[in-house]
Amino acid sequence: MAFDETAAETVTDGGPRTVRVYRWEPSTLSLGYRQDPETVDWAYCEREGIDVTRRQTGGGGIYHDSFGDISYSIVVPATEVPGDLLSCYELLCEPILEFFQQLGLDADFADSEQPSIYQPACYLRGIHPAHDILVNGRKISGNAQYRTREAVIQHGSISVTTTPDPHRAVFAGADVSEEQFTERVTGVMEESTDSLDRETIVSTLEQTLTEWVDATTGDWTATEHSRAEAIAAEKYGAESWVKNRETVGP
Repeated sequence: MAFDETAAETVTDGGPRTVRVYRWEPSTLSLGYRQDPETVDWAYCEREGIDVTRRQTGGGGIYHDSFGDISYSIVVPATEVPGDLLSCYELLCEPILEFFQQLGLDADFADSEQPSIYQPACYLRGIHPAHDILVNGRKISGNAQYRTREAVIQHGSISVTTTPDPHRAVFAGADVSEEQFTERVTGVMEESTDSLDRETIVSTLEQTLTEWVDATTGDWTATEHSRAEAIAAEKYGAESWVKNRETVGP
């Protein structure tokens, strides 16, 4: 999350646009910006070694399993993408839909809204056609955006394989059965007729994003590393932010 903010600062200063693919280690619950911390089973997360942070984007919490989840982000100047939110999602999700096609999956935006099963959880809350991607009627990817004055940041989660037990257990009082979960959520490995491993899935996403913007492989500069570490300390790793959306001053 701190690197997303750093990438936005870089592009605002005239630096390169950024697309990246990443995993969460250890497994992490990322809360939506306005999510009530009382919805989290803090004791379970601590006992199981699951980190908890809070995103800049809204929506419900996402359990990012270190094996079963792949995340990506796209950071671009605001002037280079549509100002209309729906049109911007359609543009920036093009490579994500292409990625699923490359894997032989018929994925697309939801064609209609669906009711919530459990509102605090992103993958179980109401389905929205603007940014939720489904395969065979089940959610396989959630995508979200936020904007600074000069930049647009889109990040998303792709389900490689579903993990119903921890996904439900990280939330306090989530009265959701495994059957309800699997009826709503699916993963690449569940849907593919090929024997895909995680490495192949990740490399396909990396290649699709790279080709979409004709990207060159790079790395964070020392300045970006230092800036991201500072943001993480002041915000995403601070209890004041995670529980109360308050940042720690320098």
